[in-house]
Amino acid sequence: MEFLHRHIEALIFCSPSPLGLDDIRKCLSEMFESDVPKEHIEEAIGALQEKYLQDDYAFALEHLGNGYQFLTKPAYQTSISILLKQQSTKRLSTAQMETLSIIAYKQPVTKSEMEQIRGVNCDYSVQKLLEKELVTIKGKSDSIGRPLLYGTSDKFMEYFGINSLKDLPQPKDFNQEENQIGKEQE
Repeated sequence: MEFLHRHIEALIFCSPSPLGLDDIRKCLSEMFESDVPKEHIEEAIGALQEKYLQDDYAFALEHLGNGYQFLTKPAYQTSISILLKQQSTKRLSTAQMETLSIIAYKQPVTKSEMEQIRGVNCDYSVQKLLEKELVTIKGKSDSIGRPLLYGTSDKFMEYFGINSLKDLPQPKDFNQEENQIGKEQE
Protein backbone atom coordinates (compact mmCIF):
# COMPACT_ATOMS: atom_id res chain seq x y z
CA MET A 1 0.00 0.00 0.00
CA GLU A 2 3.04 2.28 0.29
CA PHE A 3 2.84 3.05 -3.44
CA LEU A 4 -0.67 4.50 -2.92
CA HIS A 5 0.68 6.90 -0.27
CA ARG A 6 3.28 8.20 -2.69
CA HIS A 7 0.80 8.77 -5.49
CA ILE A 8 -1.61 10.59 -3.18
CA GLU A 9 1.28 12.64 -1.79
CA ALA A 10 2.33 13.64 -5.33
CA LEU A 11 -1.24 14.58 -6.32
CA ILE A 12 -1.76 16.78 -3.26
CA PHE A 13 1.69 18.32 -3.62
CA CYS A 14 1.16 19.40 -7.23
CA SER A 15 -2.38 20.68 -6.76
CA PRO A 16 -2.56 24.50 -6.45
CA SER A 17 -5.70 24.28 -4.29
CA PRO A 18 -7.03 21.79 -1.73
CA LEU A 19 -7.59 18.43 -3.40
CA GLY A 20 -10.75 16.55 -2.43
CA LEU A 21 -11.16 12.82 -1.90
CA ASP A 22 -13.30 12.46 -5.03
CA ASP A 23 -10.66 14.14 -7.20
CA ILE A 24 -7.94 11.94 -5.74
CA ARG A 25 -10.06 8.86 -6.28
CA LYS A 26 -10.81 9.77 -9.93
CA CYS A 27 -7.12 10.31 -10.68
CA LEU A 28 -6.04 7.08 -9.03
CA SER A 29 -8.84 5.05 -10.61
CA GLU A 30 -7.92 6.33 -14.06
CA MET A 31 -4.24 5.71 -13.49
CA PHE A 32 -4.64 2.17 -12.11
CA GLU A 33 -7.56 1.42 -14.48
CA SER A 34 -9.59 0.06 -11.57
CA ASP A 35 -11.68 1.44 -8.75
CA VAL A 36 -9.67 2.49 -5.70
CA PRO A 37 -11.73 2.14 -2.50
CA LYS A 38 -12.33 5.41 -0.65
CA GLU A 39 -11.30 3.72 2.59
CA HIS A 40 -7.82 2.98 1.20
CA ILE A 41 -7.41 6.62 0.19
CA GLU A 42 -8.58 7.86 3.59
CA GLU A 43 -6.22 5.42 5.31
CA ALA A 44 -3.27 6.58 3.18
CA ILE A 45 -4.08 10.25 3.84
CA GLY A 46 -4.25 9.53 7.58
CA ALA A 47 -0.82 7.92 7.44
CA LEU A 48 0.56 10.91 5.50
CA GLN A 49 -0.91 13.33 8.03
CA GLU A 50 0.79 11.43 10.87
CA LYS A 51 4.06 11.37 8.96
CA TYR A 52 4.09 15.14 8.42
CA LEU A 53 3.19 15.92 12.05
CA GLN A 54 6.74 14.94 13.01
CA ASP A 55 9.20 17.73 13.79
CA ASP A 56 11.36 16.61 10.85
CA TYR A 57 9.04 18.46 8.46
CA ALA A 58 8.39 22.20 8.18
CA PHE A 59 4.98 21.57 6.64
CA ALA A 60 1.94 19.43 7.36
CA LEU A 61 -0.89 17.84 5.40
CA GLU A 62 -4.02 19.76 6.37
CA HIS A 63 -7.70 19.15 5.66
CA LEU A 64 -9.38 22.36 4.56
CA GLY A 65 -11.92 23.54 2.02
CA ASN A 66 -13.23 20.00 1.58
CA GLY A 67 -9.79 18.88 0.45
CA TYR A 68 -6.21 18.29 1.46
CA GLN A 69 -3.25 20.59 1.02
CA PHE A 70 0.32 20.89 2.24
CA LEU A 71 0.76 23.96 4.43
CA THR A 72 3.75 25.33 6.30
CA LYS A 73 3.61 24.83 10.06
CA PRO A 74 2.89 27.96 12.17
CA ALA A 75 6.38 27.82 13.74
CA TYR A 76 7.84 28.98 10.41
CA GLN A 77 5.46 31.89 9.84
CA THR A 78 8.07 34.56 10.61
CA SER A 79 10.64 33.32 8.10
CA ILE A 80 7.99 32.91 5.42
CA SER A 81 6.63 36.42 5.96
CA ILE A 82 10.16 37.80 5.52
CA LEU A 83 10.56 35.87 2.26
CA LEU A 84 7.19 37.08 0.96
CA LYS A 85 8.04 40.66 1.88
CA GLN A 86 11.35 40.40 0.02
CA GLN A 87 9.69 38.84 -3.03
CA SER A 88 7.02 41.54 -3.17
CA THR A 89 9.75 44.15 -3.62
CA LYS A 90 10.92 42.19 -6.67
CA ARG A 91 7.56 42.46 -8.40
CA LEU A 92 7.18 44.65 -11.43
CA SER A 93 4.96 47.72 -11.31
CA THR A 94 2.28 48.25 -13.96
CA ALA A 95 4.44 50.90 -15.65
CA GLN A 96 7.41 48.52 -15.69
CA MET A 97 5.28 45.70 -17.13
CA GLU A 98 3.93 47.98 -19.85
CA THR A 99 7.42 49.17 -20.73
CA LEU A 100 8.82 45.65 -20.65
CA SER A 101 6.00 44.44 -22.92
CA ILE A 102 6.81 47.12 -25.47
CA ILE A 103 10.50 46.21 -25.35
CA ALA A 104 9.77 42.48 -25.68
CA TYR A 105 7.48 42.84 -28.68
CA LYS A 106 9.19 45.74 -30.50
CA GLN A 107 12.88 45.10 -29.75
CA PRO A 108 15.28 46.58 -30.51
CA VAL A 109 13.46 49.76 -29.50
CA THR A 110 14.48 53.26 -28.43
CA LYS A 111 13.20 55.02 -25.34
CA SER A 112 11.42 57.63 -27.49
CA GLU A 113 9.55 54.85 -29.34
CA MET A 114 8.48 53.38 -25.99
CA GLU A 115 7.30 56.79 -24.80
CA GLN A 116 5.38 57.34 -28.03
CA ILE A 117 3.52 54.05 -27.53
CA ARG A 118 2.88 54.53 -23.79
CA GLY A 119 2.24 58.26 -23.99
CA VAL A 120 4.33 58.97 -20.87
CA ASN A 121 7.99 59.26 -19.87
CA CYS A 122 9.67 55.84 -19.50
CA ASP A 123 12.99 56.87 -17.91
CA TYR A 124 12.24 55.46 -14.46
CA SER A 125 10.76 52.19 -15.76
CA VAL A 126 13.65 51.58 -18.12
CA GLN A 127 16.15 52.31 -15.35
CA LYS A 128 14.44 49.83 -12.98
CA LEU A 129 14.26 47.17 -15.70
CA LEU A 130 17.98 47.65 -16.36
CA GLU A 131 18.69 47.33 -12.61
CA LYS A 132 16.64 44.12 -12.45
CA GLU A 133 18.59 42.90 -15.50
CA LEU A 134 15.41 42.10 -17.43
CA VAL A 135 16.45 44.53 -20.18
CA THR A 136 19.82 45.16 -21.81
CA ILE A 137 21.22 47.81 -24.11
CA LYS A 138 21.52 46.23 -27.55
CA GLY A 139 23.39 49.05 -29.25
CA LYS A 140 22.67 52.44 -30.81
CA SER A 141 20.17 53.41 -33.46
CA ASP A 142 21.27 54.93 -36.77
CA SER A 143 18.66 57.70 -36.41
CA ILE A 144 19.39 61.29 -35.39
CA GLY A 145 21.15 61.53 -32.02
CA ARG A 146 22.00 57.81 -32.10
CA PRO A 147 19.66 56.83 -29.20
CA LEU A 148 20.22 53.59 -27.29
CA LEU A 149 18.38 50.47 -28.40
CA TYR A 150 16.85 48.25 -25.71
CA GLY A 151 16.02 44.56 -25.79
CA THR A 152 15.21 41.76 -23.39
CA SER A 153 17.88 39.73 -21.58
CA ASP A 154 18.29 36.05 -20.78
CA LYS A 155 17.08 36.84 -17.26
CA PHE A 156 13.82 38.06 -18.87
CA MET A 157 13.37 34.59 -20.38
CA GLU A 158 14.04 32.96 -17.01
CA TYR A 159 11.74 35.38 -15.13
CA PHE A 160 8.79 34.61 -17.41
CA GLY A 161 9.64 30.92 -17.90
CA ILE A 162 10.05 31.02 -21.67
CA ASN A 163 12.79 29.73 -23.96
CA SER A 164 12.36 32.09 -26.88
CA LEU A 165 10.58 35.30 -27.78
CA LYS A 166 8.41 33.11 -30.02
CA ASP A 167 6.89 31.75 -26.78
CA LEU A 168 5.40 35.17 -25.95
CA PRO A 169 1.60 35.36 -26.35
CA GLN A 170 0.57 36.63 -29.77
CA PRO A 171 -2.43 38.92 -30.40
CA LYS A 172 -4.33 35.94 -31.84
CA ASP A 173 -3.96 34.28 -28.39
CA PHE A 174 -6.12 36.94 -26.75
CA ASN A 175 -9.84 36.31 -26.97
CA GLN A 176 -11.52 39.64 -27.59
CA GLU A 177 -14.65 38.64 -25.65
CA GLU A 178 -12.65 38.23 -22.44
CA ASN A 179 -11.17 41.69 -22.79
CA GLN A 180 -14.51 43.51 -22.95
CA ILE A 181 -16.24 45.20 -20.05
CA GLY A 182 -20.02 45.09 -19.99
CA LYS A 183 -22.30 43.82 -22.74
CA GLU A 184 -22.37 44.98 -26.30
CA GLN A 185 -25.60 46.69 -27.27
CA GLU A 186 -27.30 45.55 -30.44
